[in-house]
Amino acid sequence: MTASADLLPLIAVLEDDPAQSAWLQQILLPAGFGCQAFDKGNDLLAALRTSNTFQLLLLDWELPGISGMEVLRWVRANLPGNIPVIFVTSRTLESDLVEGLDAGANDYLCKPCRPAELLARIRAQLRPQQSHASPDSRFHLGEFSVDPSSREIHLRGEIIQMTPKEFDLAALFLRHPWRLFSRDDLSTLVWNREIPSTSRTLDTHLSNIRKKLQLGPASGTLLNASYALGYRLELLEDPQEDS
Repeated sequence: MTASADLLPLIAVLEDDPAQSAWLQQILLPAGFGCQAFDKGNDLLAALRTSNTFQLLLLDWELPGISGMEVLRWVRANLPGNIPVIFVTSRTLESDLVEGLDAGANDYLCKPCRPAELLARIRAQLRPQQSHASPDSRFHLGEFSVDPSSREIHLRGEIIQMTPKEFDLAALFLRHPWRLFSRDDLSTLVWNREIPSTSRTLDTHLSNIRKKLQLGPASGTLLNASYALGYRLELLEDPQEDS
């Protein structure tokens, strides 16, 4: 059974390469997403000025005329809310990633990207819009079970002994796999204050939860770090998250 397109999360794809645009649509449509493709930045901007129906934007960076970066800056300056924006681009330098994220992109993928990872990143950005579960509701990710009300995390049925801040940090990553968190994000969300860059507090807690959650290639779950960008929980296999 195929859902009506107007009931699906609608994604705008800005990509001037017809083969790449078609490839993205072949990934998105079977996964249950509506998709509208644009090959010019001006055309996407015209659509955004007259409609707010898109739930997420996938942007190439380098385009003739208006670039994906210019589209992003217009979106952040002119549209209400915070529509998720993901770059899918051939620009691979870390300085490019930093520039894109600093300009307001939510995530950044370098071409060629893996279809499963692209879909996981998209779901991570759309999840806060779609989730209506209570923040105190138990949730599961792979072999992990998290109960915010009792502040317990179980791994394969065994409770993991954690300090309060370790629990808050671990639960944040487990609730939002694939989502990139900067050091400032983690400081604010977990400690409710800024942690100086010279402090080892965050690094110590990250090291502790890596060990206690047994994160690594053997478990299929990685806590990936880029000190210029931040941290994300990555799934080598993409287990379904149940609410």
